[in-house]
Amino acid sequence: MHMYTLAVKRDFVARHYLVGGDWGAENDLHSHHYRVEVQLEGKVLDQHGFLVNIVALEAHLEELVAYFRDRTLNELPEFAGLNPSIENLARIMGQDLLGRVTEPIHALTVKVWEDQIAWTAYREER
Repeated sequence: MHMYTLAVKRDFVARHYLVGGDWGAENDLHSHHYRVEVQLEGKVLDQHGFLVNIVALEAHLEELVAYFRDRTLNELPEFAGLNPSIENLARIMGQDLLGRVTEPIHALTVKVWEDQIAWTAYREER
């Protein structure tokens, strides 16, 4: 089976504090320089040889990143009742992007780094 993958990434800074447990300094308000990478997978290219319109995908990701940039994640309605973990951030971003992509993709993966060594990924298949 063949599969194409296209990825774009952006960086942004946002703040959060963890709740529901004793995680030391992570319980205090602090910021992270997040990096988010979106990967789309699909089996079919369009008539131009593209999996998706990369310009549109970049615009969707930039708009989404702009929403989170310089904000405190805990204060956003998407995190109501949730710990603002990178796992939840990746899922929230992934589900939002799935609503924006109209091309027939097979899967979307959102990978979020909160520093140079720690990342998580959320994958959803269509």
